[in-house]
Amino acid sequence: MTFYVENETDVCFQFDSEEIVGKVTNDILEDEQCPYEVQVNVLLTDDEGIRRYNKMYRDLDKSTDVLSFPNLDFDRPADFERVSEHEADYFDPESGELLLGDIIISVDHVKSQAEEYGHSQLREFAFLVAHSMLHLCGYDHMEQEEAALMEQKQSASLKRLGITRDL
Repeated sequence: MTFYVENETDVCFQFDSEEIVGKVTNDILEDEQCPYEVQVNVLLTDDEGIRRYNKMYRDLDKSTDVLSFPNLDFDRPADFERVSEHEADYFDPESGELLLGDIIISVDHVKSQAEEYGHSQLREFAFLVAHSMLHLCGYDHMEQEEAALMEQKQSASLKRLGITRDL
């Protein structure tokens, strides 16, 4: 697995953001039984930066905590069976890795939401990565049932990794 983490801010967390991205990404992909080596890009930006991306790609002129840009079109969440049929669209020709998608996280939201919810920035950051990875695997939360499933999967991943609200 290859993941790229770029931080376009001056914010440095008290944890290794690349390490957390790797752990959460691996856990989600193992749980979803992804049979491929994957490539994921993560951009850390501030509220103004994520507002610009939100405006550009979603036509919403406001900041948010995380944006997910899946590269795959799933018929069902985490159904990787048909991925090989679209090899030219979904795989990096040099590495052979599945190009799963891109994640953009607002470091300002990580800090403010951690404070608002009474847990660590580590927990908030890991939660946003897990949430976004599930989107990259085809999950959504538009319906109540979908939202409940995503919440369960996010919580289970963080629990397996020992990243709790107590940290």
